[in-house]
Amino acid sequence: MLETVEASLADHKAEELVRIDLAGKTDFADAMVIASGQSARHVSALADYLVEALKDQGLRPAVEGVPQCDWVLIDAGDVVVHLFRPEVRAFYNLEKMWGAPRAAAAPMAGHMPPPPPPLMMAAAR
Repeated sequence: MLETVEASLADHKAEELVRIDLAGKTDFADAMVIASGQSARHVSALADYLVEALKDQGLRPAVEGVPQCDWVLIDAGDVVVHLFRPEVRAFYNLEKMWGAPRAAAAPMAGHMPPPPPPLMMAAAR
């Protein structure tokens, strides 16, 4: 299943694909895959293609976060997939939380700056 996840994401141009081995760290999954899409539309398309690929293997993945597509979580049982827009991924930094090195980000043309720190976000509301 992990190969299907990585192949689908790579085939549809996911960026900064990171695999985290969760064996011995948690009991909810064996692996976590984190990837970025260039925009909310790209994240949505990555999620759609991945869910279809998993359904083709007889799985019924649970999906969260599709309306906004800033962060989409796909729970495929043994593999949990997080798909992010780049600035949202940088803000939450799941790789650091799980102790995995993050691939160096290549500068993108028209790249938006990262979101403001949490205190500024709260004050802006």
